[in-house]
Amino acid sequence: MSDRRMLRPAAKWLVFCVILIELTGFGIVIPILPFMAPMLGGDTRDIALVLVTYNVGSVLMAPFWGRLSDRIGRRRVLMLCLLGMSLSYVALALASTLPQLYFARALAGMMAGTMPVASALMADFSPPHQRARAMGLVGTAFGVGLVLGPVLGGLLAGDAQGFARPAWFACGLSLAAMLAAAVLLPVERKPATEAAREPQRADGVLQFIQRQEAWLLMAQFVCHTMAYSACIYLFPVWAHQLYDWGPHEVGLFFGGAGMVMIIVQGGLLGVLTQRFGLKPVLRSGAVVFASAMALGGSFTLLPWGPAALFCCFAGATLCLPVLNTIASSWVSAQARGQMMGTTAAAAAVGRILGPLTTAVWFEVFGFRGAWWMNALVVGLLLLLSLSPTRFAEDPFVG
Repeated sequence: MSDRRMLRPAAKWLVFCVILIELTGFGIVIPILPFMAPMLGGDTRDIALVLVTYNVGSVLMAPFWGRLSDRIGRRRVLMLCLLGMSLSYVALALASTLPQLYFARALAGMMAGTMPVASALMADFSPPHQRARAMGLVGTAFGVGLVLGPVLGGLLAGDAQGFARPAWFACGLSLAAMLAAAVLLPVERKPATEAAREPQRADGVLQFIQRQEAWLLMAQFVCHTMAYSACIYLFPVWAHQLYDWGPHEVGLFFGGAGMVMIIVQGGLLGVLTQRFGLKPVLRSGAVVFASAMALGGSFTLLPWGPAALFCCFAGATLCLPVLNTIASSWVSAQARGQMMGTTAAAAAVGRILGPLTTAVWFEVFGFRGAWWMNALVVGLLLLLSLSPTRFAEDPFVG
C-alpha cells in the first residue's frame, strides 16, 4: 500500500505528460480546420459540420472507451485510443476532398477516449480532497496544449497552403504520447473486479445515468461544452470578418487563451475549491463566462473584443474541472471509467449542438446575436447548478 501511495504523485505527472503531448497534437489542428473546409470546397456550414462530425463519433464511442477501461485497465485503452488518433491525423493529412475531411474527423472522434480515460486515471491516483487539483492538472495540460498546439498549427500552416504539415506533426505527437504511455505509466495488474464487471455489461448509457441519478449533472456538461464549442467555432469566423485575421493570428489567440487556462487551472483552481467549495466556484465561473461572452460580442474594436473573450475562456476554464471533479466522485472507482466516458459523451453532445445552433443563430441574428444566445446557454448552466443534487452539501470545502 505504501508503494502505491508513493507512486501516486509521480503517476499523476506521467498522466499529465501523456495528456499534454496528445492535446498539443489536437490543438495543432484547431486553427486550420475552419480554413481547410472552405479550401476543399465547403462553406460556413461545412465548418460547423466538420466540428460536429468529430463529436458525433465521440458521443458514440466515449462511453465504450470508459467502460472498457474499467474492465481491462486504463493504460491499455489509453494506448489504443492514441494509436487510433494518430491514424486519424494521417487521414487528415491525406485529405484532398471534403468527404475525406469528414472521414478523418469522424475517425478522430471515434478514437477520442483519451480525455475520459486519463481523467479517470487522475481520479484513481487522487484522494477525494485532492481531486479538484488533479482535475485542474488535467485542465492545465489541456491549457498548455492549447498554447503550444494552435501556435504550432498556425506556424506550420503558414500561407494556408500547408495544411498537411500540421496534421503529420500531430500524428507524430500522438504516436509519441502512445509510446510515453507504454513506457512510463504503471501496468495495472487488476483492472477491475468481477463484481464491478457485471453492472458495466448490464447498463447502457441512459440506464447508467438514470441509475446514478445524474441527469442534471449531464445537462451541465452539455450546456458548458455547447457554449465553449460555439466560441471555438465562432471566433475564427468573427475575427476573420472583423479584423481580417487568418490561421496565424487565430492560433496566437488560442495560444493566449491556453495561457489563461494554465494560470486559472494550474494555480487558482485548487485554492478556490478548497476555500469556497466546488459549487460556488462553478457558479462564479459561469457568471464570468456568460458576461464576458455577451460583452465580447458587443465590441468591434481592437483590443476590446478579443480581451473580453479572453475573460470568457477564463470563466469557462473554471467550470469543466469542477464538473469533472463532481463526476469522478459521484461513483465508485470500479465505475469511474464509465462515468467519465458518459460525461465525455454528454460534453460531445454539447459540442454537436454548439456549432449547429450557432450557425443558425448567426444567420438569423448576426454575430452579436450569436454571442448573446450562447451567453444564455451559459445562464442555463448557472441555473442548473443551483438545483439541489447529491452534492448539495459540498464535501470539498476545507
